[in-house]
Amino acid sequence: MPEKGVLLVNLGTPESPKSRHVGKFLTEFLSDPRVVDLPRWFWLPLLKLIIIPMRKARTASAYQKIWMKGGSPLQVYSEALSGDLQQHLGDKVKVGLAMRYGSPDIKSSLNLMRKDGVKKLIILPLYPQYSVTTTESVFDAVNLALKGLEWSPELLKVQQYYDRPGWVHSIASSVRNFRLQHGKAEKLLFSMHGIPKRLVDAGDPYEKQCRQSVASVVDVLKMKKESVLTYQSRVGREPWLQPYTDQVIRELAQSGVRHIQVISPGFSVDCLETLEEIAMRYRELFIAAGGEKLEYIPALNDSDAHISLLAAVVEQQFNT
Repeated sequence: MPEKGVLLVNLGTPESPKSRHVGKFLTEFLSDPRVVDLPRWFWLPLLKLIIIPMRKARTASAYQKIWMKGGSPLQVYSEALSGDLQQHLGDKVKVGLAMRYGSPDIKSSLNLMRKDGVKKLIILPLYPQYSVTTTESVFDAVNLALKGLEWSPELLKVQQYYDRPGWVHSIASSVRNFRLQHGKAEKLLFSMHGIPKRLVDAGDPYEKQCRQSVASVVDVLKMKKESVLTYQSRVGREPWLQPYTDQVIRELAQSGVRHIQVISPGFSVDCLETLEEIAMRYRELFIAAGGEKLEYIPALNDSDAHISLLAAVVEQQFNT
């Protein structure tokens, strides 16, 4: 039984693309105070009585467009990534997978680690860049679960890994390889998931890390003039990080740009935000605004490069 373990944690996914399962998932996700930090007495009734009933059918329809035979893309690719990493690391390290929202939940996955005799545990959120809304939320859930299990392994937490050379070169290689197969576009958008600007103003390092991420990849690719950093998936009316991906896409088409490519390097695996929002909705937006071709460059998913990168992160943590 290995004494070392690593728990990969991704955002999560509904059990199915049915409206009731999507509603359950959205309720858990949007109830997290790290995600929406409004007063609970105000937000929770609003969420459950108005927002979820209005939003779950539309979101379920979006999931139905991308659902795979084995489940949602995020689930399928995360499971493949976990399994391949286990094979890469061998018997010396126990690899587990948990979802911050949905199943398998963090407490259950940690309990399996405990039963397997793990004494030294790495928590590796599958978010290359740190944010209080994502990475810190995972750490909150881990701490709470460990307290409930009355288990205190030696804990190592990976804050981010965008600054690892392996990550930078993996993203750069995915762009380069895609262009070898599909040709070059006039513009390359790096579309990162947005967060409210006030969180950055309050000290969240996410925006800085996004800028550093893109700058490092662009430097390797030598594509500074044709590359643009944008932010997607905003909700609500308050200002989020800008420029917004959908607005930039529309403006590029209206300015005469006919062919763009989009990559979302903040997502470790493909999911609703990449496969439906970008590859479908934003493609339609670009064409409706006068563009001709929008191509989405896939996430690292369960590629050999991604597995090698995560293995290097794990091994470095254990050797620190």
